[in-house]
Amino acid sequence: MVNSTHNQEPYTYAKSGVSIDAGNALVKAIGPLAKSTARPGADADLGGFGGFFDPRAAGYADPLLVAANDGVGTKVKLAIDHDRHDRIGIDLVAMCVNDLIVQGAEPLFFLDYFATGKLDNGVAERVVAGIAEGCRQAGCALIGGETAEMPGMYQAGDYDLAGFCVGAVERGEQLTGSKVAAGDVLLGLASSGVHSNGYSLVRRLAADKNWKLDRPALFDPDRLLIDHLIEPTRIYVKSLLPTIRAGKVHALAHITGGGLLENVPRVLPEGLHALIDVDAWAQPRLMAFLQAQGNIEPEEMARTFNCGIGMVLAVAADEARGVIDELTAAGETVHVIGAVDAGPRGCTVRGSAEAWSAREAWEATHLA
Repeated sequence: MVNSTHNQEPYTYAKSGVSIDAGNALVKAIGPLAKSTARPGADADLGGFGGFFDPRAAGYADPLLVAANDGVGTKVKLAIDHDRHDRIGIDLVAMCVNDLIVQGAEPLFFLDYFATGKLDNGVAERVVAGIAEGCRQAGCALIGGETAEMPGMYQAGDYDLAGFCVGAVERGEQLTGSKVAAGDVLLGLASSGVHSNGYSLVRRLAADKNWKLDRPALFDPDRLLIDHLIEPTRIYVKSLLPTIRAGKVHALAHITGGGLLENVPRVLPEGLHALIDVDAWAQPRLMAFLQAQGNIEPEEMARTFNCGIGMVLAVAADEARGVIDELTAAGETVHVIGAVDAGPRGCTVRGSAEAWSAREAWEATHLA
């Protein structure tokens, strides 16, 4: 009896939809991108089974390591649908490194995970170029990553991203919120846009309201709406590090999902309450547009979007002026947005009848 398998075409990994050659070509292409992020402690060579980092070479004597990981949510779908792959990697880095800096930690090294159904090296390289740019902005080294080609897991053209970052802070210098006291001033650093939270709502609005994303924004005739929406998350690391290391910052809150209302209380000790006055800064035109299009109540805005503030600092009242001057000189736009008072641990965001399209004076409170 003849074994019919002799007539069968041999199976290969490539025929199942996975190209080892494409993967190898990508690693070769992104090698120089990784090398461009080298910093003391990392030589940023790719190709091993893991990446090495030397904290002592980075200048640390007795460091605590701090780790963070994140993705970019459904903003990645916006990048895919509108061919905006070049800067979505900055968002990936930003979401991780901004979570490290709020704990007083300097981001040291970064690893990325890129997963897709079929590897398109042109797209993958553009994404990794954005990751490398984010790492340069944050001063951390891209020391490795994983590219996963998984046929059947993703629709054609789709991919997903995850990022992993490790930072360090000298023992005793970490920010835990324990220094926050009643009377502290709250400073807000301007955001660059929606950052990387709330995009499921943004995309739902875009679909329901039939937005033309490839046309100039209604509120800005000089720029396409998609470019406003895809603007990368601001990375606050380099501007904040010197002020943190000088001991002038009592606490930091990265304003992500949950908005001002839910993120600020995360860094407050028991018995302290944050009061934020939204009349203290102008609502960005993009935020006003989103609110108007969705008929979103001010309270919902305060817990969904960053509303123009990407980072909040708690500082002593007598040091606020100096900190504002330092951060302004470092390129940040700084607003005095509120204060810390005695009360149940939480945050109250409030505005006048003129603020955020409200019909009357309003406030929203979240207790942690």
